[in-house]
Amino acid sequence: MNISLNKASDLQGRLTVVVTEADYKEKVEAKLKDYRKKASIKGFRPGMVPATLIKKLYGQSALVDEINHELGHAVSDYIKENKLNLVGEPLPAVDEADSIDWEKDTEFTFHYDLGFHGDFSVDLAKMKAIQSYEIKADKKEIDETIENLKKQFGEQTHPESVEDRDLVFGTFTQGDWVEKSAIPMHAIQDKSKKIFIGAKKGDTLKFAIDKVFVDAKALALATGKKEEEVAELKGEVSYVVEDITRQVPAEMNVAFFDKVLGPGKATDEKTFRAEVETIVGENYAREAKYLLRIDAEKALLENVKIDLPEEFLRTWLIRINEGKFTPEQIDKDFDNVKRDIRWNLIKNEIAEKFDVKVDYPEVVEKAKDMVRQQFGGYLSSDQPGIEEMIEKIAMGYLSDKSKGDNFMNLYNQAFSDKVATVIVENIPNKVSKIDVEKFKAIAAAL
Repeated sequence: MNISLNKASDLQGRLTVVVTEADYKEKVEAKLKDYRKKASIKGFRPGMVPATLIKKLYGQSALVDEINHELGHAVSDYIKENKLNLVGEPLPAVDEADSIDWEKDTEFTFHYDLGFHGDFSVDLAKMKAIQSYEIKADKKEIDETIENLKKQFGEQTHPESVEDRDLVFGTFTQGDWVEKSAIPMHAIQDKSKKIFIGAKKGDTLKFAIDKVFVDAKALALATGKKEEEVAELKGEVSYVVEDITRQVPAEMNVAFFDKVLGPGKATDEKTFRAEVETIVGENYAREAKYLLRIDAEKALLENVKIDLPEEFLRTWLIRINEGKFTPEQIDKDFDNVKRDIRWNLIKNEIAEKFDVKVDYPEVVEKAKDMVRQQFGGYLSSDQPGIEEMIEKIAMGYLSDKSKGDNFMNLYNQAFSDKVATVIVENIPNKVSKIDVEKFKAIAAAL
């Protein structure tokens, strides 16, 4: 097999692959022998079909499969071995491939158009300093935080009847479908809450399942189905209320302080408020870090110049989208596409320099965090079976291939987060002290 690269410019080139008979003959013959052993053709005993008939029936498909297999590996290996700065994917020269005579030819030539990005480097330490912020929380902010903590760490009770903001446990039934469920009341539309409010344990509620939830995501979470499957859920269902959970705000005492801060961190309200103020400050520090992350991304995109093969990219985008978008539609969003490509190249360069990696358990934990956020404040780690339920939902989400690759989506999020951490820890910045309101105004202007 002969592979050669002809670069028309620094940003575009054509890869030519010549496949000779020696590259494929032995493997194609082995495939045909295997077909002959397994072929079941009327009029012939198993394994006794004439080799000429097998070749006539399967010879061309075996040849095409083998050459495609060899091509895929050859092109991929060549790109890796030569460390080509590829953008997009190799585009087969379709017209030339269509002219191949698979019955007569023994040597085959294939061409691939390639796009390259220009050379670039990222040196975070040499970047111009960007603005970062230190935020001081005021008394109002601390008071609001403590009220929220009292709700979050309040006692979990099991009242006799349902009120707004409760979590209702029960079982759906509709024909042969039976499903255990946990329904947070915030997942129910306001106009439908009257169906649940006042209901007691053991009551059977009847309602149109496709009418009461705020959206498809809420219905999916309540029923354990995939979001794209809930459209099938229609009509009246029976729902038996089996338990009701309610959070009652905690009292300002040592038991509450220990739950929030850990044992022994505060013994009175004054020390508790001081600790909370520290925590609030740390939370705002995280928000300031996120703002710094956004500003750092802007600065890197403005200062790191990367030449891109625009003509190739337009062709590639049209080809991979299989005619879904016109050239005019591609042009309309082309600047955003180029920005995303450049940002991914910058991120990958930083990741390589700082050895950023994402392990499988980190992706699983990210999925579990996503589930916790969907349930809001209704989950408590001391509830029996809660962690098992969270893990089950998370693993189901990661393994669901029906709506894209969820695992890779969360992997990419984890990767981006780790790269962002590297950036904000290493890029020069100058700190300004501001109050909460000013910081919120800056964040809102993004």
